[in-house]
Amino acid sequence: MANPPQANRSLEDFVGRHERLFVLTGAGCSTNSGIPDYRDSHGNWKRTQPVNFQAFMSEEPTRQRYWARSLIGWRRFGQARPNDAHHALARLEASGRCEMLLTQNVDRLHQSAGHRQVIDLHGRLDLVRCMGCGAKTPRNEFQDRLGRANAEWLTLDAADAPDGDADLEHADFSSFKVPACEACGGILKPDVVFFGENVPRDVVATAQDHLAQADAMLIVGSSLMVYSGFRFVQAAANRQIPIAAVNLGRTRADDLLTLKVEERCEAALAFLL
Repeated sequence: MANPPQANRSLEDFVGRHERLFVLTGAGCSTNSGIPDYRDSHGNWKRTQPVNFQAFMSEEPTRQRYWARSLIGWRRFGQARPNDAHHALARLEASGRCEMLLTQNVDRLHQSAGHRQVIDLHGRLDLVRCMGCGAKTPRNEFQDRLGRANAEWLTLDAADAPDGDADLEHADFSSFKVPACEACGGILKPDVVFFGENVPRDVVATAQDHLAQADAMLIVGSSLMVYSGFRFVQAAANRQIPIAAVNLGRTRADDLLTLKVEERCEAALAFLL
């Protein structure tokens, strides 16, 4: 592991030596935009594990709890703006050295920073999808529906939690009204991959195709504790291409890394700006 300022020079050298970087980003890339991350520096959960797909689909109380917390949390999440880490990676792409950016984040901040080639591995929180007919609605429009159906909840405030969630642990959610799909009456779910839900195969295949074209991998702000992201690091290691990581704390791939920089993402990538 390299330490600043040696780390910054080592990372700058690493990026400079490669022409087709496959970039994988995680929650640490967005924390400076005001979006909390899930895990601590040891890779452990900071909070209770996020909502499970099977529970969301089968249990009305789970959906009530999720959407009530989301009603409060979306107000700040939806206003988040890209930070210097997002802008630095957009500059990397503009320089022609980024084969593809694969993000585990659902905040679309890379796109807001001007990054063009982005794969949203876990989906996007700014859309709501009907699990019956597949219709998609902008999250801001659904926020209005949620608010109209639950006006009394709009006066509440709570601490931010990851991915547009809010900490409302002691609230009674039984009276919260969850609107159904206006087209078919189906269950509405954010267009993201929940825990226990599979990443769409075409998304994985597209990412793998781009990884096959890369000459190095750069990980930014991810502990890689979730297998959906870690498998791409395994694939890069199997191809024996060099792998660098910027992350505060341990990662699941520490023994596979060519270079590790333990620094905040925006500071480590400042040389790109």
